[in-house]
Amino acid sequence: MYQGDDKTIHERKPVPGVTKERTEKLIEETLAAMPEKAQKKRAPHLGANEPTSSTCAVKSNKKVVPGIMSQRGCAYAGAKGVVWGPIRDMIHVSHGPVGCGVYSWGTRRNLMQGVPGVTSFPLDFTSDFQERDIVYGGDKKLEVLLKEADELFPLNKGLSILSECPVGLIGDDINAVAKKMQEELGKLVVPCNCEGFRGVSQSLGHHISNDSIRDHIIGKYEFADEIGPYDVALIGDYNIGGDVWAAKPILEEMGLNVKSVWTGDGEVEKIAATHTVKLNLIHCYRSMNYMCKVMEEKWGIPWLEYNFFGPTKIAESLRAIADLFDDTIKEKAEAVIAKYTPIMQAVLDEYKPRLEGKTAMLFVGGLRPRHTIGAYEDLGIQITGAGYEFAHQDDYDRTAPEMAKGTLIYDDVSEFELEKFVEELKPDLIGSGIKEKYVFQKSGIPFRQMHSWDYSGPYHGYEGFKIFARDIDMAINSPTWKLVKAPF
Repeated sequence: MYQGDDKTIHERKPVPGVTKERTEKLIEETLAAMPEKAQKKRAPHLGANEPTSSTCAVKSNKKVVPGIMSQRGCAYAGAKGVVWGPIRDMIHVSHGPVGCGVYSWGTRRNLMQGVPGVTSFPLDFTSDFQERDIVYGGDKKLEVLLKEADELFPLNKGLSILSECPVGLIGDDINAVAKKMQEELGKLVVPCNCEGFRGVSQSLGHHISNDSIRDHIIGKYEFADEIGPYDVALIGDYNIGGDVWAAKPILEEMGLNVKSVWTGDGEVEKIAATHTVKLNLIHCYRSMNYMCKVMEEKWGIPWLEYNFFGPTKIAESLRAIADLFDDTIKEKAEAVIAKYTPIMQAVLDEYKPRLEGKTAMLFVGGLRPRHTIGAYEDLGIQITGAGYEFAHQDDYDRTAPEMAKGTLIYDDVSEFELEKFVEELKPDLIGSGIKEKYVFQKSGIPFRQMHSWDYSGPYHGYEGFKIFARDIDMAINSPTWKLVKAPF
């Protein structure tokens, strides 16, 4: 049974000046600037929030409307850049032209512990397809690459092969190559058929990666130490800015034993042994819920979606986690909350007076619009609009109760739409990605890059909230904004 589907409605005070009627009018005016066909296709993806509705009316996971600039990644980006890339003791090979490999190399801040002779994250492994490879195929070239990479980094625990668009078009059989090289090298070689053109966004790349872990990794190893009653795994945390390192100590302080992490600063043999834990704690629901369901169905492991952004959500999550264990864990969880409550209150006392009453709009990837709302609210900031780049219906169903009635929800919003919404709602801060950052900063609007914490972080956990509060305060209250004239 999925343990984390609590749709309790938390009463949120209305945002001043934001009503359902105003939001619907804003959507109507924005759509009016588009061709009729585009209007019809985009209309279902925009809406005024109704937190009490059982299903969010905003549609998602559809193909991008031609001509409408989108922020989405591709299936390859979801596989290489999100799921596989952060595993620190494997070599991850991009099979295809060099451009995709470079694009996915180091663009996310997946921090790792240094392991001399193993860590290959600073390097870009690619088969560097040329015209000849497109015509004659790149299978043999891939075999040579895998051998050379293994020789250069002999302490690696395995290799992954991630296919780019041309590989799917010409029919290179990476599965056959992986099987052959696994026998020859005597270690894991995992194929991931994640050509970028597959699916409508990077979300399918997450799913394909989960399937490859299911078929080639999970269940193949056991943990070296003894199985215990408090063993847990962190699923869907990619250690952006050190988020895993901020979350693990909290869980360990309440008596739990974090046996593996998927996949930030992850180790492949520990990932493979996760089928023996007692509970899976999922951070990014969008990217890893598939594997949680697999482990639940095959090994009977329950799972819980948790949220460690902001003291309110941390406390809620710790209590929900503790409820699945005995009184010892429950008591320790309460002790952790009691320990950090005055520390968090000191942070709020410092920053909330400067941020109370401010507003923000969010547009991020797979979980952060709904997960970070509570942290903004802890600081007194209200969210007037939020949306995802590659979410599914269940993501929006979880988001609606987290936002006030009448606020704006948008899916795969285009640059034109987002700029129109910002012009009308006039937020004090925008939290989005690198593609939006400079557009709004040059317009004199405070901005935080919420994909990889703008070279800061961690933002997760109690220690992360201190950094989050500081960064948001610096962004909104920087005196430099007085030197830039906003467009509205």
